[in-house]
Amino acid sequence: MLDGMFRPLQDRLVEAVSASAREVLDIGCGTGAVALALARRLGAAGRCVGIDISEPMIALARTRADAEGGSAEFLCADAQTHAFAPARFDAIVSRFGVMFFADPVAAFANLRRAAKQGAELHLIAWRGAADNPFMTTAERAAAPLLPTLPARKPDGPGQFAFADAQRVRRILDDSGWAEIDIQPIEATCSFPESELVRYLSRLGPLGLFLQEADERTRAEVVKTVRAAFDPYVHGAEVRYRAACWMIGARAWSAPASNGADRA
Repeated sequence: MLDGMFRPLQDRLVEAVSASAREVLDIGCGTGAVALALARRLGAAGRCVGIDISEPMIALARTRADAEGGSAEFLCADAQTHAFAPARFDAIVSRFGVMFFADPVAAFANLRRAAKQGAELHLIAWRGAADNPFMTTAERAAAPLLPTLPARKPDGPGQFAFADAQRVRRILDDSGWAEIDIQPIEATCSFPESELVRYLSRLGPLGLFLQEADERTRAEVVKTVRAAFDPYVHGAEVRYRAACWMIGARAWSAPASNGADRA
């Protein structure tokens, strides 16, 4: 469902990678959609490696890769600390996979060491919650029923951690990246209305709460929250605008020796 919903952003990210790239790393690859699309584009002459900390997602990504028989491979590891081969990748990409690092400067310094000189960095990350009301509809609708629902921490790891473009610029600069470019983009995302209850009940702060809720509470909350999504329902489709940053950089400068001491 999520891969289909984010397909317009996936296409933008894949198109941003230079045709000359041969080794590409996909950060926070999830179930592998972006990495597999890149592998198809690279063909037999290249390889895309996806990395994610979720074992179930990596297992599914590997199953999808085996079915395609392409040049994608997948690692279950933390990109912040994983010992990548130095100067391996021509391009590093991510669709919504870089906002969750405990120490983003250390993470991007580690990625810089994995990048060849002149390598490209292409990231898509969410802008702020105010720019993306669809993404907070569930928790706002549930708030009167669930006053103890944890609030998001805007400066901590999470969906909107890269909302502040100047903070993102500092992170990349401090971790050894150059030619930093951050541009606002928007895309229309959609998914079947039949998937809406599954979407709102499994993702975000509300999804975490509902995992432990009793059936009566769960039913009441889901009914209330589902009604709040009515403005986004168009017949058999849920549709909204995603407000994001397209973030680019180059690995021209010398890689940082230690990300932590540049924070």
